[in-house]
Order: sequence, then C-alpha cells, then structure tokens
Amino acid sequence: MLFDQIERELEISERHLVVLKTVVEKGPIGILKLAEETGMPTHKVRYSLRVLEQEQLIKPSIQGALAGPAVKKFKKEFENDMDRLQKMTASILQIGRSI
Repeated sequence: MLFDQIERELEISERHLVVLKTVVEKGPIGILKLAEETGMPTHKVRYSLRVLEQEQLIKPSIQGALAGPAVKKFKKEFENDMDRLQKMTASILQIGRSI
C-alpha cells in the first residue's frame, strides 16, 4: 500500500542502528559475532556494515568493525533528525485523519 516502502526503509534503518550500536559497544567485532549478537542473518549484517562504512560510521579492521570517524557527529545530530521525522509523521497523521 501507500506506506509499504516507508515501512521497509524504517526496518532497514533500525537494523543499521542495531548493528552500529553493537559495533560501538563491542567493537572490534566481526560479521559472525555481530550476527550472533544481533540475531540477524550474516547477509543482512554484511549489508548494514557496507552502508555504515559508506557513511563513515564504522571502519573495518583486521580484528573486525570499529566505530568510525562520523559517529560523534551522528550522535550529536540524532535527536534533531528524529524530531524532524516525528514532526513529519505527525503532519501525515493529521492529514490522514482529516480524509
């Protein structure tokens, strides 16, 4: 339906955040250990690691993934980003209720 794509994107974003949180807390950490810790299949962990690396939120090492240089900025901007998204969803909800 209308919101299926948004729901899929939110699920992927949640998965990326879980992987990032685990790397920040337990890094260096390899793919197999990440899959075990998060309960996710390895192919999904691999994809999240690739996305997080592109965003410089993690960096690879021989021992496994480590927090990357962009984590500080991400943490600083996270609340504002979430507030902005909440305002958008509140507006959509209001419009939907008025139909």
